[in-house]
Amino acid sequence: MGFVDAPNRVPEHQKFYQSAYKQHTRLWRIGTRSNIMFLPYQAALWGTFGATLYMLGRKAAGYNTWFGKN
Repeated sequence: MGFVDAPNRVPEHQKFYQSAYKQHTRLWRIGTRSNIMFLPYQAALWGTFGATLYMLGRKAAGYNTWFGKN
């Protein structure tokens, strides 16, 4: 019966988020675990973007493989 007697922490969370929002912190950067989730996402996002541009340049140059001539 932990849910019945649990304290209401909503006002604490509201104060935390509202104070961070007033300091112009983005919503996805406010949480305590945001860096743990955000940094791998950014690495994957920019890594795939860079790989796409690399292969776009190779295709434009006439090469069909990642490395070497063909």
